[in-house]
Amino acid sequence: SFHSVYLSAGFCVCRQVTLPPGPLYRVAGFPLSLPCIVSGYEGSRTQDFEWFLYRDDAGGRQMGVISTRDREFPYAPFQPRVRSGEVRVERDSGDRVRLVIQRLRPEDQGSFECYTPSTDSRFQGNYSATVVVKVMPDTLQIRHTASRSLGGQSLTEGAELELTCAAAIQSQQHTHLSITFGVRGGAGTGGRGHNLREIISIGRDLGVATGKGGDYEGRYADGIVSLEKRSGKNQGDPDLYVMRIGSVAPGDTGSYFCEVAQWILDPQGDWEKIAQRTLELGNITVQPLADTLAVKVLPEVEVVLSAGSPLGLTCDVGGISPSSRPSLLVQWLRRAVGGGAEVEVARMGSDGVVTWGDDVSRRGGASLEKEAEGRYSLRLFSAHPADSGVYRCAVSVYTGPTPGAGSPAASQRSKGVNVNLKTKEVKVTAEAGLNPGPLLQRGHTLSLLCNVSVLTAGPTQVEVLWLVMGEAEGEGERPAEPRLLAVLMHDGTSHLYSNDSNVSVDRLSSSSYRLRIHGVEVDDQGLYHCQAKVWGQDPHGGWYNTGARSVSRPVRVYMYSRASDLLLIPLVVGVSSALFVGITIVAAVTCCFMNRLARQRSQK
Repeated sequence: SFHSVYLSAGFCVCRQVTLPPGPLYRVAGFPLSLPCIVSGYEGSRTQDFEWFLYRDDAGGRQMGVISTRDREFPYAPFQPRVRSGEVRVERDSGDRVRLVIQRLRPEDQGSFECYTPSTDSRFQGNYSATVVVKVMPDTLQIRHTASRSLGGQSLTEGAELELTCAAAIQSQQHTHLSITFGVRGGAGTGGRGHNLREIISIGRDLGVATGKGGDYEGRYADGIVSLEKRSGKNQGDPDLYVMRIGSVAPGDTGSYFCEVAQWILDPQGDWEKIAQRTLELGNITVQPLADTLAVKVLPEVEVVLSAGSPLGLTCDVGGISPSSRPSLLVQWLRRAVGGGAEVEVARMGSDGVVTWGDDVSRRGGASLEKEAEGRYSLRLFSAHPADSGVYRCAVSVYTGPTPGAGSPAASQRSKGVNVNLKTKEVKVTAEAGLNPGPLLQRGHTLSLLCNVSVLTAGPTQVEVLWLVMGEAEGEGERPAEPRLLAVLMHDGTSHLYSNDSNVSVDRLSSSSYRLRIHGVEVDDQGLYHCQAKVWGQDPHGGWYNTGARSVSRPVRVYMYSRASDLLLIPLVVGVSSALFVGITIVAAVTCCFMNRLARQRSQK
């Protein structure tokens, strides 16, 4: 049998039924959940519970609400609500249940009693508990600021999305509001209601929190996602909540909603959500920039110009909505007529700064400008044959908060446009030869002439290069690669590539050029040749490389020995022989003297 047990502290272990302290304020039309716990009992671990209501509008008359052991327990007003499941008991464990009223009614206001039938051998303790529930009218309001929803709207990737909703409440009790913006569905989810994601919210404590999916936390930190509360101008006016996504991405496609909740602080110190409403804001479809971006070069046909004429090309960028406020990186690329790798002529960054990657293109003066939104012009004021080739425009679009940072949202290259610079016919020949003189010996000065003949109309200048390569030492061996010694430019300036200061170049006449190496050594032997490049003059007075060139036949340079070098060999051999003979005679005399001295000592 069960006996009363007294603990050392003097407390009795007996049946105890517990409900949360009241009064509890709840809102009509929204759920009520009352937890009831029984402890200190004996008997079955699964206890039965019976709920009663003492309605305020019935003068405190007791009404049976629901029982876990008797289906006929509910009074008439609750019978249909119990049968439909609107009023039910949900069991958390054998001795813990919750009375749930799915839609609270104003007439449900009163005192709720949780009673547990006895399973104890002796009647001790508390077999029931009551809590007062106050039913407040539903005053929670949420609406569109423009009195209508967005419906279906299509945005280009990178555009700004701004959604608003207004919320208000009029309550005699102190309550707080929280508001959440979210989206259902998205790219590839296939339907509304799937993949629900919270974007950003203002909690009941006015703290801002971001959702977990869609990288909203990172985008909030970068300033892309934000939520602002604007209080009503007058008392009673709804507060306005504005959610912005500064740069939408394809993953932002979906059905957007705004959810507002009313909270109250219960007597036991816990915040309870007592009302909630959701407002559908509309469907948003985000078009990826990669699907809409279009880049082309104007004109689209081949451009044929004479040398010295201005060249103008336009990069036309389409498929970008101005509302997306993109930042663009525009590059002009050129591939030479003979093929090879593309080189960057110029670029304009998202900050509008122009940099030139090809010095040849701007030698005659050039510009890269933004003429209008989506139009970028490249101009060469005096185009030269070196500017010939296939031109393309490459565009990278950035949609992040920092222009040009991170990976581009989309990139595209235009089709190539041929640019052909016509030049006058030029014929050039180059011949190399040694300057007449005595045989070349070590320490002498090597003088190599390069005679150039140019046949063309108009003024010209010649650029001459001198190169040398060593001869193959044995059969089947390849000679060394040519090594550049010096260049005499068309404007008369020279560039020397030898580590020593014994090399010089000069122009003897309009067709004769000279390379001199002072104090030659054996290492200077090899095959020498010169290369001539012809420069022409455009109508503006600028000089350009016509592309005409000629390479001379190689000239063999051999070093002859000096007379002093030839005399040195017998001198060295003679001195060595004399030293050897002298050392041999001294050794023989010393040996004989020592032997004779040894015999004399032995006779004594």
